[in-house]
Amino acid sequence: MIKAILMDFNGVVIDDEPIQHEAYRAIFKEEGIEISDEEYYSRLGMDDRTFVRSIYEAAGKTVDDDKVRQGTRGKTAHWRKIVEEDPPLFPGVEDFVKKMASEFTLGIVSMARREEIDFVLERKGMAPYFSTIISADDVTACKPDPQCYREGFRQIDRFRVAQGGLPMVHSECLVVEDSPPGVVSAQKAGLPVLGVANTVPSEQLRAAGAGAIAKDLSDWVPDSIRLVFSN
Repeated sequence: MIKAILMDFNGVVIDDEPIQHEAYRAIFKEEGIEISDEEYYSRLGMDDRTFVRSIYEAAGKTVDDDKVRQGTRGKTAHWRKIVEEDPPLFPGVEDFVKKMASEFTLGIVSMARREEIDFVLERKGMAPYFSTIISADDVTACKPDPQCYREGFRQIDRFRVAQGGLPMVHSECLVVEDSPPGVVSAQKAGLPVLGVANTVPSEQLRAAGAGAIAKDLSDWVPDSIRLVFSN
């Protein structure tokens, strides 16, 4: 039976993949590099550092750690300027989080920077619903590597035990993901996955290993989670 849920952030909670893309485009345009839709979406699951380095290398440009740091800071500044007034959450996600938090322990596992995650959750009043947050600042490998979800499971399980709960087995911790690399990451960590077709077609999420697909998270309630992921 499901006892905890780990949610991806970009593409699941906040509807900002186009904004992320625009922010990257802005900083690389200054370097004379254009980023196509295909180049952006083929890199879903990368953290900012890996993304910036990958784009420079694909363009045949010399890149060092300082340039990567400048790129990630510039991207975050552009992103924050766009979302500052009202971060664009997916319709129904706030209600979904509130419903799930009433019966499950919730966490975030994302390749976003921690400051971006905290900014949105605090601005929207959602921070109290999440006991665990794993960001790009906490891991050394990007999705589809399972490191982030392994760490997410470890931390949310430790939180539950500290609150008096019994240790979980992996099948009791559900992941909510919108990208194939994220689905693969969770699967490699031994966690069941609910795919959300916000970013890529349902077929790609199923092919990556999602056990079920949600077209709209607002349609899901705790009982439907238990029913679909009863094993």
